[in-house]
Amino acid sequence: EGGSAQAESNQAYVDRFWKIGLQTFTELVERMNDVDCIVYDSFLPWALDVAKKFGLTGAAFLTQSCAVASIYHHVNKGLIKLPLTGDEVLLPGLPPLDPQDTPSFINDPASYPAFFDMIVTRQFYNIDKADWILCNTFYELEKEVTEWLGKQHWLLRTIGPTLPSIYLDKQIEDDKEYGFSIFETNIESCMKWLNDRANGSVVYVSFGSMATLKMEQMEELAWGLKASDKYFLWVVRESEQSKLPENFSDETSQKGLVVNWCPQLGVLAHEATGCFLTHCGWNSTMEALGLGVPMLAMPQWSDQSTNAKYIMDVGKMGLKVPADEKGIVRREAIAHCINEILEGERGKEIKQNADKWRNFAKEAVAKGG
Repeated sequence: EGGSAQAESNQAYVDRFWKIGLQTFTELVERMNDVDCIVYDSFLPWALDVAKKFGLTGAAFLTQSCAVASIYHHVNKGLIKLPLTGDEVLLPGLPPLDPQDTPSFINDPASYPAFFDMIVTRQFYNIDKADWILCNTFYELEKEVTEWLGKQHWLLRTIGPTLPSIYLDKQIEDDKEYGFSIFETNIESCMKWLNDRANGSVVYVSFGSMATLKMEQMEELAWGLKASDKYFLWVVRESEQSKLPENFSDETSQKGLVVNWCPQLGVLAHEATGCFLTHCGWNSTMEALGLGVPMLAMPQWSDQSTNAKYIMDVGKMGLKVPADEKGIVRREAIAHCINEILEGERGKEIKQNADKWRNFAKEAVAKGG
């Protein structure tokens, strides 16, 4: 009940949330007597105002990459003019970016005006006053842009990947999950199915909790998975199930398993998983990096195109599936890229790089990292 789906508009929801969130959070902090520090999502900067009101330390937590934060920072300061012009975006500490490599709010700012306001304008109005700025990334992955941001009077610390301890450093016993799930997972059926597959033979497919595919794209993805002739575990949220081709699950039952949701960390950590076909949300990207899983990138919106750029051209631990002039990724391209990662010569290099980044991630969260 309630929420953005029932709001008059996205802008109305953001404005209302901004007002009511500040009010209720202030009331909450007033009732608590043992708080020394507030760590808050940087998209909710009013939390820092509350921290300062009560004399508390305030730490902004960037849930997207330092690269994306830098792009937004440049736009916020007027150092990048919109709409983008030219063939390249050149920024300190970042590789050269094509316009389509920038976040969708930058490449097409009119597409989501409410989110542009929240993420680009409001996010940074008081960030210089934060006692600390924490980012879910690690230094080796974004060293140049991290150092540049540190010179902008940001007390920045990279603290990622923020995966449960069991998957990286194993310093905290029984730390096996994030502690919550917004969907009911099919743990037993997923793991049993994976246990029956050979090492590195399965394509895991998930587009996260928010991204939605057009009907045409859903069909192309479905038939691309079938055409690859590889085993696949595909998460299709209940709200997206109607977009599947008729009888698809029956026709592919020998090779594929389609589920509403699954324990992603467990799937990525499983030896049978050889490739992650992903929308490139930052959490999913960090999980795959931390667990050394090659990625096949199909970015949809927000920061995902920038993340895909890093996966393919910086980390070199995956491929981006090319889209046609309509923006649709076709089945032939999907099947080709899957086979290239799982069986091709390029796939061997990608797997080696995936292992390298997993080691960097482990070092980052180890003692002294």
